[in-house]
Amino acid sequence: MENFFNWISKPIPDEDVSVWFNIHNMNYEKIDLCGDIFKTLNHLIIDTYFDEENVETKINLTKEDKEHHFEWCWKQLIESFKKEKIYLKEVGSHKDYLKNFFNDTFYNQKEKNIANAIPKFLEEVFDMDTPFSKSDLDILTELYRLIEKNLE
Repeated sequence: MENFFNWISKPIPDEDVSVWFNIHNMNYEKIDLCGDIFKTLNHLIIDTYFDEENVETKINLTKEDKEHHFEWCWKQLIESFKKEKIYLKEVGSHKDYLKNFFNDTFYNQKEKNIANAIPKFLEEVFDMDTPFSKSDLDILTELYRLIEKNLE
């Protein structure tokens, strides 16, 4: 149990974080880019989503409506980054991962506190100024690899 607690919460010294990044060929500019991609998609989804709970008619969105919304946001993300000469593949494991992530944590989430925690989670994962635990580094590395292999 102690090992799990350490993995989840014990801060890793900055020099060990630098070694981790070097071993995994991660650079700070790409980490920022990954964070920008995740945060931009999150903002698009939240800012353009028709929140059926705040409407008097209580219109329920179908699964297809939610899928169309994600697809529209995804296309907006791709086009937005293209304008900055950053080319993300339109299909691939990164899109599948993000679609599943937002389906689980936003579109189909009954607990509003979980859906509302996504922006904070993304800020913390990609914040290079806060201490990392081993679990933080594992998550960051997974997200980094996901985006890195899907850049053109």
